[in-house]
Amino acid sequence: MPETVVNTETVAEVQPRRSEWKRFRRVFFQRKVAIFALIIICIMIFTAVFAPWLAPYDPNEQNLSNSMAPPSREHLLGTDRLGIDTFSRLIWGARTALIVGFATAFISAAIGTALGMIAGYFGGVISTVIMRFMDALMGFPMIVLALLLAGVLGSGMQNIIIALTVASVPGYVRLMYGMTLSVKENDYILAQRSIGSSSARTIWKHIFPNALQPMIVMLTSALGGIIMAESGLSFLGVGITAPDVAWGSMVADGFKYLQTYPILSFAPGVCIMLVVFSFNILGDSLRDALDPRLRGTL
Repeated sequence: MPETVVNTETVAEVQPRRSEWKRFRRVFFQRKVAIFALIIICIMIFTAVFAPWLAPYDPNEQNLSNSMAPPSREHLLGTDRLGIDTFSRLIWGARTALIVGFATAFISAAIGTALGMIAGYFGGVISTVIMRFMDALMGFPMIVLALLLAGVLGSGMQNIIIALTVASVPGYVRLMYGMTLSVKENDYILAQRSIGSSSARTIWKHIFPNALQPMIVMLTSALGGIIMAESGLSFLGVGITAPDVAWGSMVADGFKYLQTYPILSFAPGVCIMLVVFSFNILGDSLRDALDPRLRGTL
């Protein structure tokens, strides 16, 4: 008899998970634009991972005798003023965008989630200090704050990741702070406290799982903004520098040739637009599929 009870409970636990997964697939994959966005992101990830094998030329190999060459069989998108193959630079630019995007998103999500849950759970002076500091950071638009930090830290991939991470953390803190406040007064949380469960265990076991879905949605949506911000900083000359390749710097390099040779700026500009659009659409689709109640709230 005890075995029968255990098996029945197990089936009862598994069945809702299956129905949730079926609902997720139905809602997500019925949106054709979400499938298109997912395909674009998969292509970008594949391109970034296999850039050394996909790029026909070294992204920094100069050939001044072949500068500003038009598109041809040897150079699919032509060359720039230094004779560097544009197509190869586009491929390596995808790797740079993904490294900066994912590193910034995951680091800022980890820091912001921890600070937000700590502020929401403990309250008092801890909450006041954390949230007032976040309010001060949020007084600046993300790109402006990142620009100020990049100006202090200097250019380069590592410094840009740090600058964008600091600028991205407040959003996660506020999200997790609100989620923690809404969850911590539930009966099962109060029951955990009454039996002497530690604060760390309560946060990790009961509060964090409830905040996971909106955090995933926010992280996915934020990737587009991070890549756009990195491209903007590189366009202004305070972002990614050689030997790393960035789409933003490619747009800036080709800006003076817009009328005579527009592909130098047009090609990386289209890549930025497609990737940012795809991550935004993917984030919206995940939000609707994971929890329709979150629609329009993130």
